[in-house]
Amino acid sequence: MNIDWRRNNNLTNFFYSCLPCELESHVEIENFLEKKLQKVLGIKSEKLEESIKKGNTKFYFSMGVPTLLFKKETGKLESGTVVYLSDEIEVIRGFPKIKRTLLLFPAIINYFKDSVAVEEKMNGYNVRIASINTSEIFSKGSDADYGSSHENFEIKNNSRKIVALTRGGYVCPFTTKKAQELLNLDEFFLDHPDMVICGEMVGTHNPYVSQYYPEIGKLGFRVFDIRHKISNQPLSIENKRNILKKYNLPPVRLFGVFKVKEAADQIMRIIKEIGSDEREGLVMKHPSMTISPLKYTSSQAHDREIKYAFNFPFDFGRAFFFSRVIREGFQAYEMDESPEELESRSKRLGESIILPMLEIIKHIKEGEPAVEDSIIEVDTLEEAEEFVRHLHNLGVSTMLLKYEDGNAVIRRIHNATTDKINNYIKGGLY
Repeated sequence: MNIDWRRNNNLTNFFYSCLPCELESHVEIENFLEKKLQKVLGIKSEKLEESIKKGNTKFYFSMGVPTLLFKKETGKLESGTVVYLSDEIEVIRGFPKIKRTLLLFPAIINYFKDSVAVEEKMNGYNVRIASINTSEIFSKGSDADYGSSHENFEIKNNSRKIVALTRGGYVCPFTTKKAQELLNLDEFFLDHPDMVICGEMVGTHNPYVSQYYPEIGKLGFRVFDIRHKISNQPLSIENKRNILKKYNLPPVRLFGVFKVKEAADQIMRIIKEIGSDEREGLVMKHPSMTISPLKYTSSQAHDREIKYAFNFPFDFGRAFFFSRVIREGFQAYEMDESPEELESRSKRLGESIILPMLEIIKHIKEGEPAVEDSIIEVDTLEEAEEFVRHLHNLGVSTMLLKYEDGNAVIRRIHNATTDKINNYIKGGLY
């Protein structure tokens, strides 16, 4: 099947031609939604049509394949779900939100009942890696090439491609390339084309969230789930780890599987240890994965995120700050800290708020904008430019600041913080 680029392809009409039989035709999307997608996705066509009309579902071409992206939760489909409408319909479900517990002792006993597996939650960005059928049409550019110009595409028959999707559901060209450099994925997806690898991209040369891990260095990947494409059902802890070992794919750290009655004490001990090492937190899972996981983060992680956000205070919502302060309060209560420990926690939290705010106000007062720079390693200048285009198409204000010896410096500009602080410095009212 080939897209007819001369015609107006959109959500209501999709024109195509079949080269072997020399026929031309088109699909009316409403009819297509009602019959085929409803069956594959398991949600009523009315919900799909409503989501499209509200702009919650986006139609575009990803890698030359007509694609539906669910930007918001629709029925049982998670936000970030992507549907590729190639010769076969392929569905990559969005990664489900993980609920958080504020108090360990009552939550674990009430939620897990018998036993709980405890894995590390690493500080990076959520990535889903999958093998998809790109049919006969393949993009020469990145996932950000949303136009329908024929010059942007070339023809390949029966082509499968390994892609890395960010949490929002877009194929990231940088992550797609790096994932295949860091991991041996071909054999896994040859045997398991119906599976999705879910993991965290971490390291100091991470363009989204940069944190140093001694065992990672510049860039690394750790797998936390393997899920079925359409159902989004995860493998059990044991099955997942056995498969990862077979294909030499690196898992996140497993601290152990504990009986519920002892789990809270063990988790409290572990969270203090990893917090002192400036690590992120934990994810608690039932070994069977038949119950949704819970997450719990360290005090140091809360402070680090608050400190980062107060460097750019007007580019983050109030809920971002409030939720982390709430976590600190409940954690301090449950840990029953000494006066000295509580004073240390309070001082650390206060410094994370005031000091970065003071620094950015002074910085902007001196005429400089609110920006942050990150370094990525790429083989060519073109790859760096492609990544910047990808960010632009996601609405992120960025620029390529410098490229030298395989290192690209990407600058992100925080316009809201710059504009608002400038306004207040000049006497504007809050």
